[in-house]
Amino acid sequence: MKSLCVLGLMLFCLSCSEDYVPKPKAFLRLEYPRAHYVALDLDVPFTFERNEQLSQVSIKQVSASTRSYGLNIEYPQLKGTIFLTYKTVDEKGKNLKAFLRDAQNFTQKHTVKADEIPVTAFEDDERKVYGAFAEVRGNVASPAQFYVTDSVNHFLTGSLYFYAKPNYDSILPAANYLQKDMKRIMESVNWK
Repeated sequence: MKSLCVLGLMLFCLSCSEDYVPKPKAFLRLEYPRAHYVALDLDVPFTFERNEQLSQVSIKQVSASTRSYGLNIEYPQLKGTIFLTYKTVDEKGKNLKAFLRDAQNFTQKHTVKADEIPVTAFEDDERKVYGAFAEVRGNVASPAQFYVTDSVNHFLTGSLYFYAKPNYDSILPAANYLQKDMKRIMESVNWK
């Protein structure tokens, strides 16, 4: 009986001779609707285009030494928001340097957790819109920021935040989608 059990065990082991093959790495596939951009002309000193498919806009006047506004472009389905802050440059342009320094320092604060921060300059002489877009890669609170200005009267910053703990791999599809919307905002800004 004992030899029969051993023989059965050996046959069982030999009959299951398929090699183990690990499953290939899988990537989360999320599909978002194609963006449809429309001009947004609010009671603020600039206009821009927004993605009307997924976003909702709210506006508030901000208490500051210059005329300032905060706009929130919320994406409930993606659990994220693009925060826009507008500030008026003073007559002599003294505060422009401070605005630029603050915007650049905001991005640099992410270097502690960021894997990489590629920055792309933006320039549109025809509309007098100059600035930069920064994609912050890694487990950071804000995976993208930008600023634009006309260097004389207007200064606008934008930053992307998600309502979740920063996990770069998990938010990457949504971050990529919203970064396209942020770039569209930069490319479509017109000063009033």
